[in-house]
Amino acid sequence: MPELPASVRLSLWTTHAWASGSPVEDAIARALPDIDHVSGDLDRLALWRELGEQALLVALPAPGDLVGVPGGSAQAQGAAAVGGECVFVPGLGGMLVPTVSTFGSGTEGGLDLGTRVDWTAYDAQPVPRHRVEALEPSQLERHLRDEIRTATEAIDAVGGQPFGATAARELADAAMGGRWGLPTGLPGRAARVISLAGTISTVVDVALDAGDGALTATEAGVRHRLLLRLQRASDRALADATNAACAVLAGWRPE
Repeated sequence: MPELPASVRLSLWTTHAWASGSPVEDAIARALPDIDHVSGDLDRLALWRELGEQALLVALPAPGDLVGVPGGSAQAQGAAAVGGECVFVPGLGGMLVPTVSTFGSGTEGGLDLGTRVDWTAYDAQPVPRHRVEALEPSQLERHLRDEIRTATEAIDAVGGQPFGATAARELADAAMGGRWGLPTGLPGRAARVISLAGTISTVVDVALDAGDGALTATEAGVRHRLLLRLQRASDRALADATNAACAVLAGWRPE
């Protein structure tokens, strides 16, 4: 079963813990159960809460696309863009960027590898809370479904298999499983957009890796660009829906 980005899970579980008064350490463990080793500057989470922060928000940027990332140094924004994700607090300003890597050594049966995530803290500018409060899950869902329909029609027009057999199976498995490890108490519409966006982003990953040998080089290039556009739309919807859910958990707006 594919997983949501680490920053999305940490955002939701930490905000849930802050709202419910449960230990941050438990939130980290619940957010990252598939990670073998977690380290870095996660002590900031307890500090931010002590200083009055109520929501840990998320951004899913890419090189050349920093939408959602708070203002900060070139080093901070560059790290977030390269890593493709970050979490931040809007009131005080502050950001954590994960670096995902593997560790381990060879064994008789092959490689015995584990996954580790190291979180690095950076200064960042505060983000006006009203921007988060204004996020409307129904609009996010409508826009994402429009993007999916447009992309599917355009990719289908190119020819070949729109997403490939492997990607289609991945989509079916994800849709049937429907378990993304989300905390309880999330607003229903936001949770639905999170699941939909996470599924589409995962399917696009599989489709990009699989390719389509039935297409010419030109057709494959068009297909690749269309898939990347759909993935960016899904990532933006995923980040926005996560932040909308956090706004409800933090008590900033009603469900």
